[in-house]
Amino acid sequence: MKRTDEKSLDLQNKSEKIKRKDMIRYINLQLASMGQPVYQNGDVNSKEGLADLKFIELTSNLVKNYKSMTRLLSDHLCPADQRIQKFIDRYLADQHLDSIPKLPSTTFILGQAGVARELSLPANKNEHITDYLKSYRIKQGVLHNPKHDKRTTKGSFHIVSGGLPVPNDKIELPKYAWAKFLEKAFSPSEEFLKLPFTASQEEKAGLFTSLYLRPIVSPEVKGISTEKTMEIRFFAPGSFVSNLDFVESIFGNAGDPTLAMNDAGLDVAHWTGHTGCVVLAPQLLELTKKELGLPNYADATERERRDGICWENEDEKYNNGVAFKLTCRDESGTVITLIADNYFGYSKKEVKTQIGYSANLLGLAEEEHAGGAIAFPRKNLGDQFDGKLFMNNILKKQFKYTDVISEYKEALTIHPEGYAVDKEFTNIFYINENAKIDLYKGKITWQQDGKEVQINLTLGNFYVHPSGVKIHMEKHPESPSWRLVSTAAEGTFCHKPCTVSGGGKSEISKSLLNAIIYSSFYVKDFDEDFKIADTVIQYNYAKRWKKEEDCNESSRALLSSDRTLGSVVKLLTPSAYYTETYNAFLATVPDHVKALVLYVKRFYRPERTDSDWKEYFSVDVVNGKNGHELLFNNRKIVASYLRIGFANDNSWYLHKLRTDFIAAAKIQMEDDITASIVLPKERFKNLNPDYSNHRSVKITANCEKRFFQRPDEAIIRGYDKDAEADLSMSNNFCSNYEPLTREDGIELQADAIGFAEYTLPIQKIIKGGVEDEKGHYFITPSHPRIVNGEPTKNPRYLQIRPDLVNPVDDRLAEVGVRLARKVPAGEAVHHPVNAILAGRRNNPADKAAGIRALSVYNPIHYQELPELFMDFICSLTGKSPSTTGAGSEGALTKGPFNMLCATSDLNNALLSHILTDYEGFSSAAGYVGSDNRFDHDISLLIPELWCRLEEKERDPKRLIAEGSLEKLEDFEYEGQTIQASRLGYRITESFLFRNMNRIFDEPQAVFSEKMLKPELQDMEAYADGINNIVEAQEKVGLNYFEDKSVEAAIPPLKILLNIMAYGHFEGKTINDPSLRKQFDRDVVINSAWYQERLELKQQIDIDRLKDGIDYLETFQANELNTEASEELNLKVRLTEAQQELGYVSTSTYLNNLVGTIGADVLFRK
Repeated sequence: MKRTDEKSLDLQNKSEKIKRKDMIRYINLQLASMGQPVYQNGDVNSKEGLADLKFIELTSNLVKNYKSMTRLLSDHLCPADQRIQKFIDRYLADQHLDSIPKLPSTTFILGQAGVARELSLPANKNEHITDYLKSYRIKQGVLHNPKHDKRTTKGSFHIVSGGLPVPNDKIELPKYAWAKFLEKAFSPSEEFLKLPFTASQEEKAGLFTSLYLRPIVSPEVKGISTEKTMEIRFFAPGSFVSNLDFVESIFGNAGDPTLAMNDAGLDVAHWTGHTGCVVLAPQLLELTKKELGLPNYADATERERRDGICWENEDEKYNNGVAFKLTCRDESGTVITLIADNYFGYSKKEVKTQIGYSANLLGLAEEEHAGGAIAFPRKNLGDQFDGKLFMNNILKKQFKYTDVISEYKEALTIHPEGYAVDKEFTNIFYINENAKIDLYKGKITWQQDGKEVQINLTLGNFYVHPSGVKIHMEKHPESPSWRLVSTAAEGTFCHKPCTVSGGGKSEISKSLLNAIIYSSFYVKDFDEDFKIADTVIQYNYAKRWKKEEDCNESSRALLSSDRTLGSVVKLLTPSAYYTETYNAFLATVPDHVKALVLYVKRFYRPERTDSDWKEYFSVDVVNGKNGHELLFNNRKIVASYLRIGFANDNSWYLHKLRTDFIAAAKIQMEDDITASIVLPKERFKNLNPDYSNHRSVKITANCEKRFFQRPDEAIIRGYDKDAEADLSMSNNFCSNYEPLTREDGIELQADAIGFAEYTLPIQKIIKGGVEDEKGHYFITPSHPRIVNGEPTKNPRYLQIRPDLVNPVDDRLAEVGVRLARKVPAGEAVHHPVNAILAGRRNNPADKAAGIRALSVYNPIHYQELPELFMDFICSLTGKSPSTTGAGSEGALTKGPFNMLCATSDLNNALLSHILTDYEGFSSAAGYVGSDNRFDHDISLLIPELWCRLEEKERDPKRLIAEGSLEKLEDFEYEGQTIQASRLGYRITESFLFRNMNRIFDEPQAVFSEKMLKPELQDMEAYADGINNIVEAQEKVGLNYFEDKSVEAAIPPLKILLNIMAYGHFEGKTINDPSLRKQFDRDVVINSAWYQERLELKQQIDIDRLKDGIDYLETFQANELNTEASEELNLKVRLTEAQQELGYVSTSTYLNNLVGTIGADVLFRK
């Protein structure tokens, strides 16, 4: 008899087969209606049971009727395509062409999600190989390996002349050549048009495929502003339909664009008024410069020569036959991009680019190259929790269960015993404010009406205290013990903008759990160690301070309940603030005894252990002698260690975590493509009062449903547990992995030691691959594809957005904040950005590769806005696995993704920083100095630390005053001034002493002196690295003067560009107070140029609404649209649009824009 899980798997497989059968029936019907061959290998009674040819026969008359109507409307385009074609016609009108290129009028429209996935492989085969793409059906979904394994950034972005100015860092192409590119893009070869779906049969379908997207441009802010989206039409020859599956998986499917219900023009409230088009056309690489009509070198202009838009030999390929994308756009709001490569990253990044274009035209919004997460600090509570003590001693604030059920009763199932259950998520319980939780009794108890009431403490449930703190039970990952874990009500939204490739955008959202290593805690000699520990515990700490004013005769005892565990960590950490005598005493205490004292402090409870605390600790007796593994209450104590960096031999630097440390709970808010909006604080209700100093706040929205992840650490078997769990799921989209066969699985299993290193989910995948006899492939995260004889460093998969996988986490985050701030049930909970934590990709010098040093930053830097933003303008980076180059990634890291002059993005971003007053910190990825490799260890650590620091504790003014940040000054080296001041401030040993005790037992050991001061590793490399930064900033700054786009820079940005390019602005350096004052919020708000931006935004909204109203009225006036108008309730939409137009035309609306970024005045030559 089969096991239950095998039965479930059989039922699941049967269900998936039925779904596939329905999908194939749907595809066949659509192919037949277009006059294309259908998939015929097997009918409903065949062994495959996939193709239902009887269904095609039954619907043949319907299909014939549809084909007849299609022929009559062969030149008809859907509304979105009409807008695109009108743009092409208008843009090329002055070229006097014999005929203007036309969009494909007949395409296989991917009108529902999942169709592209089915079309991307033959229905009855597990692989499809072409010159451009190798595709495989794997146990985990699909694997597509394109010809190229990564993007190229150098010389890849080309823009057609004639619209808005072409940025100086882009290649400019004349209009007449664009017309020829369009003709070629719209007429691919028959081979390119072939659908993989029917590729295994003699009659093959061949046609274009198309997709409709509506990506977010401006986020919804409940009660304040509606979500705004643009529309994008994506076309691909049939053989590249996997690219449409890819972008659909990330951005969603907006449905069939031929249907009125999906016409963005009728959606006035949410459409930005902007239309995008992307055409995948690898065949463009075949074109020569001469056949495009480009000039001979002798006849070319200086820019054409610089850009390579001319030829000397007649057979020269355009762009040397290397991948590129070609964009045509103007300020009307329509953009078309041709992509001459099928690497998936280009497709995603082009959608990102068009979102940015729309945001800049719309105003108020930004598209940001950012990662981010809300980090909620967690704590190991041990085995007991007392709600009353928690409020009195920790919160020092009172909350009541009765207030919770009174305010939120509609969302709760209220039980008479005095607790409530969430109606949507029944594993969320709301408990009494005085509730006591006992882990080992498995009970939660409280008093009600003079009687004790209790409920069971259950694994998988979350218990919400009226303060918003969440409590749950969990098993220790590596020991048989259990613990209660608390999650704070409020988290810290760590926003990672302007982060270069490889700088840790994704890592800021990843759990620290993968990096934690567990081991038994050992004592050397039980009796002797506890004797020393007792001495430490009884020590008088009042006289430890060097300065008399810090001394306190009544210093708290080490085991006092008034002294926190973090405070004890500080006590046991040598410091320059302590006397030499006290530091000498600490030096006599072995490190393992210090850790032992921390365990005593961790487990000490006056009401339980009191003076007999030693009796609770023991070691096993082995062969009649005391062992070395420490026990508490006869349970083995397991210590936790975190990797922070690598030694020169690639071994790990491990640091012991605090005994109560639990990795933060994270809600991922961003990964790569973020839509954001800045609004004045007074427009909001119920914001976190701890952040009252921000007069405007930033709200973000994630534009992606899935993330194109590169799991760098997953190459190490078993290390990245989340990636291994993701890659063991079904329906994955993977790229750049090696397709493994049954034989490969047998070999992997035979290596027992290596096989055991994988987590269980991947082990099951490998076992399944071994047991499979039908030729199915599988992948493992440790086997990236081989490119040019080496494993690629860019393996990728689409990760489902975590909040969509685990919606209960989002609910808990919202509930915690709602209760903590006492937000009424009918009002929104907002999560504005709390901290700016950008990432850098640093590298030592690689002279052989011509790459200069960049690893001059220590682990954490703070920069005031002028210095920070000069870094953002340049965005200098070391080499990343994602791309082929190193150097500047362009303004805000968006050089490859910005089709407008960068001043628009820069103006908006700089203004948003000024308005919000967010302080800018950054963390290092890659290297610190020439010798210390960290990869993403610091990126993972920073949100853990930041969420455990109060806002006032991470205030730069305070950090500078207490010596936790030191300012870097310019210095002389070998006769040259090294402008180290551009690096701002960096953390010091004092920062470690004061703050790292939140996480580590030995906070000052985390970063050595050479890590804090990289110049001690190699002064020559340090000096050259700073010169590299300054020279790159100069080069980038000069570009804005060369193409005259500096004229469109807002005044503060103009100052920075002058400083970067020439070192001064009107004879003043960046240190001049009068220049730095231009970055002050009040100065900006009261400036004429800022008012001009607000007025422009008002006019943009007026024009957008007027166009929308005209479109609605025209649509409704057509009698053919009567039914659709009624179904879509267009009369109501029209009324709402007219009311909105009335509002945005008023002075009230203009005043409400104060504190926003308004709209940018685009650069025009």
